[in-house]
Amino acid sequence: MVKKAENIILGVSIGDLNGIGSEVILKTFEDNRILEMCTPVIFANVKVVSFIKKNLGFTSSIQGIDSIDQIVLGKVNVLNVWKEGVNIEFGQNDDVIGRYAIKSFIAATKSLKKGEIDVLVTAPINKYNIQSDDFKFPGHTDFLNQELEGNALMLMVCNKLRVGLLTDHVPVNEVSKLLTEKLLTEKLETISTTLTEDFGISKPKIAVLGLNPHCGDNGVIGKEDEAVIKPTIKKMFDSGKMVFGPFASDSFFGSFQHEKYDAVLAMYHDQGLIPFKTLSFGSGVNYTAGLEKIRTSPDHGTAFEIAGKNEANPVSFREAIYLALDVYNKRNEYQLLTKNPLKAKRN
Repeated sequence: MVKKAENIILGVSIGDLNGIGSEVILKTFEDNRILEMCTPVIFANVKVVSFIKKNLGFTSSIQGIDSIDQIVLGKVNVLNVWKEGVNIEFGQNDDVIGRYAIKSFIAATKSLKKGEIDVLVTAPINKYNIQSDDFKFPGHTDFLNQELEGNALMLMVCNKLRVGLLTDHVPVNEVSKLLTEKLLTEKLETISTTLTEDFGISKPKIAVLGLNPHCGDNGVIGKEDEAVIKPTIKKMFDSGKMVFGPFASDSFFGSFQHEKYDAVLAMYHDQGLIPFKTLSFGSGVNYTAGLEKIRTSPDHGTAFEIAGKNEANPVSFREAIYLALDVYNKRNEYQLLTKNPLKAKRN
């Protein structure tokens, strides 16, 4: 079923209440035109959101609801995930606030799994204060990978610039141990499928960055590029995938080679995120590719240093909403185009 725009239910997890997440959420929904594209549901507490709205001087109307079936289309809904009040101190790192961030996120994820919301946009969390006996994940992506079907891949997106990560929140000294033909193939397949089904690119071209300086200089500076990356790329290319590389990461973006490809796969977090944020900071989006459900987030963190000061820029959060809705529509379009209209005849 193809939904009308306002019937697309956009779930939003509130993030760290002491950070800028709630500010960029409310700033985004100050523009009522976004309600023509979707109906938002913020997973939090209406009294808490009202307090933040008043504190920052926002005027947008919000609708408090106690269950998902009470959603009012065309309104900004706040689903009461908890009832009690919360002590908010902008800019402070607080373990209690971290627990509320996870309450919001887990509730939103459950609704996403059930199909009660169509897409999920997550506001920033603090990776330190969310840790507990019940939640031991480095961040959103790892939890979603456990809860949803598919193989998650962090894909940073800004217009036509798309940078995926082979490994994300792992120590640098662990990267070479995790680099295998199996993992590399899996991630490249995920990017290829995502570009086709979620971005509408029929024959995507993917560039792969090398692990070592100068791609190892033929084994002089590390063996992984020759032993793992090059053979895997060749196998995939020979099978019909438009995969190229490995490319030396120190010059790849500076020479604008990324503009020739639909996506780039980096070997580790900073190798991909440093050039991405240099080129797009403030307007990029973190998209969790490879899963059955759609989740995006802004490309920034909690920014405690400016929280509560009405200085946060909502552009990245707004772009995260646009991308989530665009992927939702692209997936539906792909399913319609590839659906076999002919039914098999029985004898």
